[in-house]
Amino acid sequence: MSTAQRHQEESVSLAFSNQSPEFDRIDEENKIILWIRNRVQQEVLSYIAPRAHLLELNCGTGIDALFFAGNGITVTATDNAPGMLQQLDQKIEQHRLQDQIKTIRCSFNELQQLGTATQYDYIFSNFGGLNCTDQLGKVLKDIHQLLKPGGRFTLVIMPRICPWEILMAAKGRFRLAFRRLKKGPATAKLEGEEFDCYYYSPAFVTRTLGDAFKLLSLKSLSLTTPPPFVEQFIERFPRAFTQLEQWENRLCSKAPFNRWGDHFMITMEKKA
Repeated sequence: MSTAQRHQEESVSLAFSNQSPEFDRIDEENKIILWIRNRVQQEVLSYIAPRAHLLELNCGTGIDALFFAGNGITVTATDNAPGMLQQLDQKIEQHRLQDQIKTIRCSFNELQQLGTATQYDYIFSNFGGLNCTDQLGKVLKDIHQLLKPGGRFTLVIMPRICPWEILMAAKGRFRLAFRRLKKGPATAKLEGEEFDCYYYSPAFVTRTLGDAFKLLSLKSLSLTTPPPFVEQFIERFPRAFTQLEQWENRLCSKAPFNRWGDHFMITMEKKA
């Protein structure tokens, strides 16, 4: 890992560790985040086998890990932010889930540290955590090694085209509107820490994995519905949100719309 990559990793780790005490509150108070998280969780449940062993990347405070454990799934939860893992470890103890959730501090850039003695039925990453690396190709190859034949993954990644962000140009918010479209990474800032954010297309994922995987599902998230930064939209405009949700349901899995949005959600299966 280069010096620049190491600095990036340390900045991301510190930023999310600093946010960890407030992370759950932020999540719970934003109804759009809850709406997105529910769609992602239901997508995974539709593809994962009962009593499967799931490896989660960038698990954060374990909101998804606890949900999957509650559905009979064994979870190995990884993150590189010690503050996040501390929050999750407290939840595991509180809910007595030591037999269902194991935590490991591990960056998704260093998945080879997990070894290959254990292979997983499912691998999962939510809310664009993988946009914090410029090594997504390596991450995907490591996922290949860590999955059992017939195993599946669901990754939630931020693409370059987000209609809601582009619309912000009409309000004069040009930096937000075009940040994904410029060449190279965009700068993100969280809890006083700056780090790079990289954007990827679904084609990058499928092209990197080649014929070793087959595509099961590709859907956009927050294509017509607003992304989380449009706060209080559901509370202020419930009827409008319902209409936008209906449009999203119609378009989210259809090309080219399934390649756009605040995030895309891709599920693939490793060929036996």
